[in-house]
Amino acid sequence: MFGAIAFYIFYAINWIITLLPLRILYIFSDLLFLGFYYFPTYRKKVVLSNLRNSFPEKSEKEIKAIAYRFYRHLADLFVETLKLTHLSKKQLMKRMRLTNPELLEELYHNDRDVLGVLGHYNNWEWLQSMNYYTSLQNVSIYKPLQNKRFDRFMYKLRHKNGMILTPMSSIIREIIRLRGENKRSLFGFITDQTPPKNEISYWTTFLTQDTPVYQGIEKIAAKYDMAVVWFTADKVKRGYYTVTAEMLYEHTKGLHEHEITESHVRKLEQNIIKKPEYWIWSHRRWKHKKAV
Repeated sequence: MFGAIAFYIFYAINWIITLLPLRILYIFSDLLFLGFYYFPTYRKKVVLSNLRNSFPEKSEKEIKAIAYRFYRHLADLFVETLKLTHLSKKQLMKRMRLTNPELLEELYHNDRDVLGVLGHYNNWEWLQSMNYYTSLQNVSIYKPLQNKRFDRFMYKLRHKNGMILTPMSSIIREIIRLRGENKRSLFGFITDQTPPKNEISYWTTFLTQDTPVYQGIEKIAAKYDMAVVWFTADKVKRGYYTVTAEMLYEHTKGLHEHEITESHVRKLEQNIIKKPEYWIWSHRRWKHKKAV
């Protein structure tokens, strides 16, 4: 009962506050940053440990500087995600712009389905704007939240711009359905989730550490001979991003085992090394350890 009341209070407050323009909402972000970074802090031990292990060559001063910038970005990300409640199509396209939509349009006209690959880097929630930049039907693979009310809330935010959402357990069914309707589609996968321990089948080196990686992207791409496209999001300034699509593989049948997996892991690694503050360092990415 208390949980339901708390959710509806949050829902009402969010609906009213997010009517404000982002330039005002960023004041709330600045206040939120103080809580994330100083008191009571949010997973600060995890963040610092992840950074130290990923960049052993950096000094403690450099590590703390990256952590400071990360928490700044995390607070902005929180506010920007909630702003989707009232963010119009015009505003979303202005703030999250695809630099080369012609790559996706060529794949569409060539009758190709696409696996879009990205990480928890910069603002992945605003990437639903991609549905406005391509004729491909956008499908996002998501992990349902345990809290059913917040799961419905996030589902509505992510679905409002025409994107189809489907859990990983239903992706094959969704591919078959859309192909049966002769709809060419872009299936968006976030690649840096941590597999459950009993589902780990492949380890690689990522940011100097042994890291388990899901292989679903590779298996689905090969099975249906989909093109694989990497998406890099760059932060232009506060509240504005550009996205660039990069072809990794136009055809995927007959590739060497783990080739696709290693390609997208290396792409994310390159993005993070370039601008480390924009990755989600509070995630317990290395909670599983490889057996010696």
